Amino acid sequence: MEVLLNDFSPGLFIVQTILLLGLIFLLVKVAWKPILTSLNEREEGIHGALEAAEKARAEMQNLQADNDKLLKEARAEREAMLKEAREIKDKMITDSKEQAKIEGDKMLKQAQAAIESEKKAAVADIKNQVAELSVEIAEKVLKEQLSNKDQQLKLVESMLGDVKLN
Repeated sequence: MEVLLNDFSPGLFIVQTILLLGLIFLLVKVAWKPILTSLNEREEGIHGALEAAEKARAEMQNLQADNDKLLKEARAEREAMLKEAREIKDKMITDSKEQAKIEGDKMLKQAQAAIESEKKAAVADIKNQVAELSVEIAEKVLKEQLSNKDQQLKLVESMLGDVKLN
């Protein structure tokens, strides 16, 4: 420390002080404004970036909420479509069963009508055959009975008697 005090020169101190003050003055006049301006611009840029980040975060939350809402709507619509599809399927099955029953009943009635028709045809055929056989038998019986003249006269008289009685 003593060395420094011994080497101290008041003239040099004053010159250095004047130069320092001049340098400070020059810095204030020339460099201070641009430095403060750039610091202010940087601060404003940071605030702007923070605000933009906050807006982006809020927008992301809104988008997330919108996405959730759309997802819920899509799920509800899907459920409605599935319910409608189930109802249509059930209706188609019911309609098909009813149609099959109607067709089955119709076919059963047609089969019964066909059976009844065949039955009537068979009965008519049997009646015709019985009638033919009866006529043939009667013809043979009559041929035998009418082969004799006396028997023919008796038959004619009995027939005439039947006509008078009726």
